[in-house]
Amino acid sequence: MRLLLLTGLAMLAFAANSLLNRLALAEAAIGPASFAAIRVGSGALVLLSLLCLRQGRWPDLPRPEPWSVLGLAAYMLGFSFAYVSMDAGLGALVLFGGVQLTMFLGAVIEGDRPAPRRWLGMALSMAGLAVLSLPGGELHIAPFALASMGLAALGWGIYSLRGRRAGDPLAATAWNFLYCLPLMLVVLPLWPDGTPASWAGIGLAVLSGAVTSGLGYALWYALLPALGASRGALAQLSVPVLALALAALLLGEAIGGLAVVSAAMILGGIALGLTGGTGRRG
Repeated sequence: MRLLLLTGLAMLAFAANSLLNRLALAEAAIGPASFAAIRVGSGALVLLSLLCLRQGRWPDLPRPEPWSVLGLAAYMLGFSFAYVSMDAGLGALVLFGGVQLTMFLGAVIEGDRPAPRRWLGMALSMAGLAVLSLPGGELHIAPFALASMGLAALGWGIYSLRGRRAGDPLAATAWNFLYCLPLMLVVLPLWPDGTPASWAGIGLAVLSGAVTSGLGYALWYALLPALGASRGALAQLSVPVLALALAALLLGEAIGGLAVVSAAMILGGIALGLTGGTGRRG
């Protein structure tokens, strides 16, 4: 029960990220590159402060984990640029559909053999995502936004797969954010924002970075060893459902009939996959 509750808290943090990012960009309160940079910087500051408090000193600087840092950078940038023209709920659907595919394929390549019920759960959840792209459906996304969110999905999938090996979730997340920050700063002059950053936009970026990203990702890294790659991928498919509901409630985004059907199929797939066996390693 404790694992279930903590996983639900992490998923709520992930859904909140979609809302905070979309709210800031939709209101033209900040540009995507600045939002990503402030998000990563504030997350690094909070996590490293907690790390220093825990150890009573500034910790020794470890070697970076290149794949984790690159995965986090790809996610942060793709996520922000996609939400310039994508609704929060639909963006989360695209993101975590790609994440599920990345994590399942990564798990299989590494030798995991998910149980049959988990494969069926994945198939049902992915079918729920596909419902949105039916003719006359609700998935009307600009190609650049779709490509950006695809990059974010690949990055987050890699980051989550790497997280299963994190011996110290807080430290791993803190250092990943710190090493990711220079990559965010390089993007600012290469793709400058056309929107000046307002105090409201900066505040939303800090909230996303310090709380729903930094602390949320540290919690996620702590949960991943117990969840495993395939169950972790399935659990994350609850995020689009949460994001759709919260976006409708707080941002006034419309939820059509296909979105409701899609959400029901996704939740059904999660339930089916999470009640299956643990599978085995090859």
